[in-house]
Amino acid sequence: MPEMPEVQGLVDFLRGRVTGLEITRAAVTAIAALKTYDPPVDALKGARITGVERHGKFVDIATEGADASAHLVFHLAKAGWLRWYDALPSTVIKPGRTPIALRVALSDGSGFDLTEAGTKKSLAVYVVRHPADVPGIARLGPDPLDPAFTRDTLAGLLADRRTQIKGVLRDQATIAGVGNAYSDEILHAAKMSPYALASSLTAADVDRLFAAMTATLTDAVAEASGKPPAELKDAKRRGMQVHGRRGETCPVCGDTVRSVFFADNSLEYCPTCQTGGKILADRRLSRLLK
Repeated sequence: MPEMPEVQGLVDFLRGRVTGLEITRAAVTAIAALKTYDPPVDALKGARITGVERHGKFVDIATEGADASAHLVFHLAKAGWLRWYDALPSTVIKPGRTPIALRVALSDGSGFDLTEAGTKKSLAVYVVRHPADVPGIARLGPDPLDPAFTRDTLAGLLADRRTQIKGVLRDQATIAGVGNAYSDEILHAAKMSPYALASSLTAADVDRLFAAMTATLTDAVAEASGKPPAELKDAKRRGMQVHGRRGETCPVCGDTVRSVFFADNSLEYCPTCQTGGKILADRRLSRLLK
């Protein structure tokens, strides 16, 4: 799933290429992906793009039309991606026979597709008058790379939360933009068990977690910066220390990276670095070790 660093990379890429251009066509080919009806998608035709921003893991393309402004907002979910074309193909897209959910054509001949692999479709597209009209954006917590997000901000979010820290980091209503992969990376850098209760963290733990979160996300955003969409996924994988590296050697201590499996995903961690050498039991089979 694309998370904050990759989404920021997409935003930076798009901002440098589409700002000032007009949308000549916006065609939804996966009707289930479109979550709004007012304004209609047709309202984007002829609109000039005025900016591109990120809200958590949402991409927001702001436009100014003849009558009013509108925002094309999308969330790539677990298996979605953006495919950029310097020269948009002229081929006709047949709904139901393609992974393409949305095609956007621009006035200089370029454009992009939003695609989604697999059968479980979660990619979401919105056309709204204001980004806050998207329910997922309205619910977002603070962005951890916002200068206003301090160590004390994090401490306040964790206080009295009798929830495992892995879940807190992934909760978009608590902290915006962090998902399964970067929560694994942050907790590994902080040398913290994914199942430590947020409310049990000491002041030193919060210090360490804040430093790990800031460094991990800042480095990942810097790595994504300037890369075209086609290179962002590989850049993300290369930067992972533990996530997606089950069975490999921890680059910090040399222990073997382990996994815990869930219904539709998994987490990765290093026992030596994070759990005092304890192996976390598979949640599907037995009670988790704290």
